[in-house]
Amino acid sequence: MATEWVPGLSGPTAKWRSDRKGREGATVVGLQGDLGSGKTSFVQGVARALGVAEHVTSPTFILERIYKLPIPKPNTYNLSPTTFSHLIHIDAYRLDSVEELAHLGFEELTKEKENLILIEWPERVAHALPKNMLTIKFEFIDENIRKIEMLQCEYDAGET
Repeated sequence: MATEWVPGLSGPTAKWRSDRKGREGATVVGLQGDLGSGKTSFVQGVARALGVAEHVTSPTFILERIYKLPIPKPNTYNLSPTTFSHLIHIDAYRLDSVEELAHLGFEELTKEKENLILIEWPERVAHALPKNMLTIKFEFIDENIRKIEMLQCEYDAGET
């Protein structure tokens, strides 16, 4: 599948990185887009890049999957090893309230700095999400092309 990258991605990600400096807790990234726009495929790619060996599937019916990440090994690309110990994939599509997210232990998961939380349909549980979190928006263009935008979202406390 080809990907169309939107110019100017450095703006939202640079602001998000500076906002993250010194913060405690997990890294939470929202994944927005219609059904079939590529959100789960993106999570599969992230999981593979972080060394998850098991098959990664959508948690649509079980709502949450937690993957223990392997201990980082030195790499030949001179990249910093990840500081994450867990990848948490949440699909909020079937959640009707923030309370349902709380039943998954979301608050506890967000306290751990070593957790990377990727949450599909973040707008469904906006009240519970960190302010100014990075959101990746996926748009289906055709069978082989997706448009991907990175946004810094400030979810309004009034949203559900």
